[in-house]
Amino acid sequence: MTDYLVHLNAQQREAVETVDGPLLVLAGAGTGKTRVLTTRFAHILLTGRAYPSQVLAVTFTNKAAREMRERVGAILGRPAEGLWLGTFHSLCARMLRRHAEQVGLTSSFSILDTDDQVRLLKQVMEAERVDVKRWVPQALMAVIQRWKDRGLTPARVTPQEDTDFAAGRSRALYAAYQTRLRSVNAADFGDLLLHMTELLRDKPDVLAQYHRLFRYILVDEYQDTNLVQYLWLRLLAQTHKNICCVGDDDQSIYSWRGAEVENILRFEHDFPGAKIVRLEANYRSTAPILAAAAALIAHNEGRLDKTLRPGRQDATGEPVSVVGLWDSDEEARMVGDRIEALRRDGDPLAEMAILVRAGFQTRAFEERLITLGMPYRVVGGLRFYERQEIRDAIAYMRLIAQPADDLAFERIVNVPRRGVGEAALRALHQAAREDGKPLMESALNLVADGRLKGRVREQIDLLLRGFARWRAQLDKDGHVVTVTTMLDESGYTAMWQQDKSPEAPGRLENLKELVRALADFETLSGFLGHVSLVMENDEAAEGDRVSLMTLHGAKGLEFDTVFLPGWEEGLFPNQRALDEGGVKALEEERRLAYVGLTRARRRAIISHAANRRIYANWQSSIPSRFIDELPGGDVERTGSAMLARDAWGPAATAFAGQFPLVARRTRTIEAWEDQSRPARTDAIPIGSRVFHHKFGYGTVRAAQDDRLEVAFDKAGAKRVLDRFVEKA
Repeated sequence: MTDYLVHLNAQQREAVETVDGPLLVLAGAGTGKTRVLTTRFAHILLTGRAYPSQVLAVTFTNKAAREMRERVGAILGRPAEGLWLGTFHSLCARMLRRHAEQVGLTSSFSILDTDDQVRLLKQVMEAERVDVKRWVPQALMAVIQRWKDRGLTPARVTPQEDTDFAAGRSRALYAAYQTRLRSVNAADFGDLLLHMTELLRDKPDVLAQYHRLFRYILVDEYQDTNLVQYLWLRLLAQTHKNICCVGDDDQSIYSWRGAEVENILRFEHDFPGAKIVRLEANYRSTAPILAAAAALIAHNEGRLDKTLRPGRQDATGEPVSVVGLWDSDEEARMVGDRIEALRRDGDPLAEMAILVRAGFQTRAFEERLITLGMPYRVVGGLRFYERQEIRDAIAYMRLIAQPADDLAFERIVNVPRRGVGEAALRALHQAAREDGKPLMESALNLVADGRLKGRVREQIDLLLRGFARWRAQLDKDGHVVTVTTMLDESGYTAMWQQDKSPEAPGRLENLKELVRALADFETLSGFLGHVSLVMENDEAAEGDRVSLMTLHGAKGLEFDTVFLPGWEEGLFPNQRALDEGGVKALEEERRLAYVGLTRARRRAIISHAANRRIYANWQSSIPSRFIDELPGGDVERTGSAMLARDAWGPAATAFAGQFPLVARRTRTIEAWEDQSRPARTDAIPIGSRVFHHKFGYGTVRAAQDDRLEVAFDKAGAKRVLDRFVEKA
């Protein structure tokens, strides 16, 4: 029966065999957290301490729940039946159906998805005579979900908790929304936990029933719990206190969706006499990577003491590489070249990942990988040019370049909303068919002869006048200025600025990155042609591919090689987080850096660029303070733009004050003081034969930095950037 304990180290075994009483397992990255949790579950069953139905096991994802069920079944030697095992929401939904009548629902209640929630809330707001154009339902929904994440019913929302939304009516609208949910026999996802927590608080008989049912509670990823999840668990563990929480305070990175790292930090206070077991033997990464991660996270004050150490016999490896580049273009080339070199040496692409702080950063790496012919996938999101806001903006650009593009016109004619509904669009299509003309030209005629009426006529007329003005501006001011003006004057940028959803700031950053991409091309048509080529890249191809993802999306994953670009002040740590969250936000940013480093098994390559393009202009960047916090002995610093801390002069002090930078060791750096860009070592010589994916083969006639003049065999003379050609 004890064979399943043989493969555990001493700390893991202690965590498994400490069955009774409160237990906190501090499981560092790569220390075998899942093995401990599933083995402990099986150990409770095999030693006869409880039946399967008497153990409550809580995970954060359905995938984690399936994995736990399979592993427990493998240890037991039979399928594990009758388990209370699942996510917070699935377990609370199961409980709530037993007690639905006590919260004003029936057991057959519906669980609304996000779209239905917003639609229902909009109905409530309109019934209360709230202007839904001024007070957007999505913004109020975000407030309501935050309240639910904190266990606040309408009655528990204090005046201090209230907001000034809709002239201070948000709490009343929340109450009306909850009443409306009950009237249609429905609950949203936040209600599942909120209703059950209220039941356990207010109904002692219901609470006693679950105290009798559950003898043991197991919780995974405890550092990611929000307040209502924390309250629910504390209520269920009040009597027996046989609760085991597994987590890592150093990997708490989801405060933006309600997670509170304080839940794990105060475990000993919540459960006096609780035992803490630290899992510190890491079986994933090499010693230099672990040393760098440990030194970095040690700068956080709000954490429980824990230091990762190598658990593998072969844990020696190469130092963490910190590469300083002159600009973001050179950074993308460096990452692409290293991936290409590793692939030539036999490393599979599937074991390489590029982890970025913000989604907009993927564009440069996507384009570089496409140029090199490297298959890739964007994990947890769309490729850059497939994102909604990018497709919308490109549709606007296509209509400047080609007014007859009916598909583009259909996409943007009512984005942002201009009152152009299905009826108006049908009228436009009918007129276009009758006249045999494109939609935009027919719309112009309908406006001119008065066949369109009212607000629709005014809005379409305004849009068409805008396009005429932007086309005229294109020749005068160039495509970068024109597109920036168009996004502002069309109301598209303002639409996302007014959007209060969590995705809106990222969408605005993506639009800025799109404008940066425009600056790499001589003309708007040249950029649109390039986008078409990029979109043809076969994203569905399975097999060996590089992974691109955000640091948040990488949690729980691991790769042989991890690239961590963009470690610069304002980008990482993120300036918005620093401005809005202070020291607490800075510590979460540092935890995010720690998560990124500990994804790597064999090598981690951190990079920062001295210059990044903001719109059409280059802006100097200061290396992230996190780079200063890495240990000297386990880090190798290279690149064209490594510099002394003092070389920044007054620029560096701008980031001091509340968050002072740690002094950087002095290094001798060539060319940094020179305002001109250093000479390229990988420049393509004049006279070289090259290949371009659109223009074919040609000969380089002239070169200036990364810009080439190429005489193509079929397309004639063109000016192109060297990143888009290959040596033939």
